[in-house]
Amino acid sequence: MTKINQHILTCGGTGCRASESKILAARLKEELKNFDLDQNVKVVESGCFGFCEKGPIVKLLPDNTFYTQVKPKDAKEIVEEHVLKGRKISRLLYKDPTTNETIDESKSMGFYKKQIRIATRNCGFIDPENIGEYVARNGYEALGKTVFELKPDDIINTIKASGLRGRGGGGFPTGLKWELTAKSESEKKYVVCNADEGDPGAFMDRSILEGDPHSVLEAMAICGYAIGADEGLIYIRAEYPLAIERLKIAIKQAEEVGLIGDNILGSDFSFNIKLKYGAGAFVCGEETALIHSMEGFRGEPTLKPPFPAERGYFDKPTNVNNVETLANIAAIINKGAEWYSSIGTEKSKGTKVFALAGKINNVGLIEVPMGTTLREVIFDIGGGIKDGKKFKAVQTGGPSGGCLTEEHLDTHIDFDNLLAIGSMMGSGGMIVMDEDDCMVSVAKFYLEFTVEESCGKCAPCRIGNKRLLEILEKISNGKGTRDDLFLLRNMSEVIKDSSLCGLGQTSPNPVLSTLDNFWDEFVEHVDDNKCRAGQCKSMLKYVISEDDCVGCTACFRVCPTGAITGSKKEVHIINQDLCIKCGACMDKCHFESIELIA
Repeated sequence: MTKINQHILTCGGTGCRASESKILAARLKEELKNFDLDQNVKVVESGCFGFCEKGPIVKLLPDNTFYTQVKPKDAKEIVEEHVLKGRKISRLLYKDPTTNETIDESKSMGFYKKQIRIATRNCGFIDPENIGEYVARNGYEALGKTVFELKPDDIINTIKASGLRGRGGGGFPTGLKWELTAKSESEKKYVVCNADEGDPGAFMDRSILEGDPHSVLEAMAICGYAIGADEGLIYIRAEYPLAIERLKIAIKQAEEVGLIGDNILGSDFSFNIKLKYGAGAFVCGEETALIHSMEGFRGEPTLKPPFPAERGYFDKPTNVNNVETLANIAAIINKGAEWYSSIGTEKSKGTKVFALAGKINNVGLIEVPMGTTLREVIFDIGGGIKDGKKFKAVQTGGPSGGCLTEEHLDTHIDFDNLLAIGSMMGSGGMIVMDEDDCMVSVAKFYLEFTVEESCGKCAPCRIGNKRLLEILEKISNGKGTRDDLFLLRNMSEVIKDSSLCGLGQTSPNPVLSTLDNFWDEFVEHVDDNKCRAGQCKSMLKYVISEDDCVGCTACFRVCPTGAITGSKKEVHIINQDLCIKCGACMDKCHFESIELIA
């Protein structure tokens, strides 16, 4: 019998697959076979390592060597030099952008040093398509303990004592939600996993499902035991094909070994799980809209109460948690509520997964203890701002959140602190902006998203957000007035107070937070017709320098609107009324005589 003495882990998440990681894994297997090493070295396609900026990632065990930005053509060198001769390939090792130091282990990298991984504990460590590897890392141990050693009340009390709050955005206490559903009397109850992740730039839930699907299945079964449900449903957007594929494999494997299905582990407890597909509507992240969509109706929210815990899927008591929330459950059962509640802040326990994106050096997926500051996330873990630019703002909470400034960088991240400064946790999207970003344009971007995604059921959201967007467009087109700024604020407050669901109630947050934190920038737009970031095209001017123009007519010939006039060897002039700001003249000029003035 051959013995595997070395593993090569390759990232098999969607991001790295887009950079040919699957081809890379195949090439590594071919090269191992060519060198007659395939019986002793195993290539494993794992879930996301988190460090997406440097993907595809390859990690070699047992020496923990961490290679970044590996390409399929590197496979032969990795096998020949590292596996066969034991020599690390320095050009593939991570180089710290601030110290220029070469680092060969992930635990020594700034990106990983301050992270604590609970929800993502298995991502990047196991083959998500092999239930045996999940079991080898204590997988389904919590379910076994639940079924044979604990009563439903014990489970609920443990989750309550842990302090776990829902990671989908609202932050409602998970144990209390389970308790409410358990107390609702009915012959039939459901457990629903909300995998309808819709925030722009967010991919936390997708990565967990791709990298560790069994952790979610196990948690759903534990929840089912605690609340008295025998059926679970995972509502997942159909645009997550890899996550769906791995969930199907995981469900099949768990059913085959008796961990999901009838009489789990020979007990009297039965729990089945099936998938429901969503079409990607943002509003279906709201639990009542999600339930309507699962029932085959249009995804629209309804007033609460009744809450889903009382009347949910087909009017039966239904517990809805998102993917990240569920991914914490097994760890809490195994290690105890006291361990979990020792991490984080007084009112926000445990860790939070963020999708770190935007103008930052280390784009990726991170998991940090609650209470970590924004500064630590952006500069210590994220590696600071790209190209040495100056930090300007960070958007937390996706389209429902707010834009925070430099003065907020030392805020300790938790549910309550972010709300107190005009933003929110949301599901965990975090987008960093630099000095080149226009905050009027940022507010407009999020309003465009909200207008597009509104279900249209209530007038404040359907009509009010449309009016807000029109005002922002007016301002960015250089036609706004001071009255528009006050109207923006008043309408935003009305929409927050009168909308039906969380989407409408939080949709003006990006407008309000940018008004609060970047008031001077709005005033510049309406008073001076100026966009300091140079992003509002109507406020830009292309002008030709009289000193530098030689009258070559190159700009005259490429202008699509005839806005440029002038004869050969004479200074040319741009008619600003005809100019559409396409920039073709500047691109064509060989004498750098055309300037763009904000």
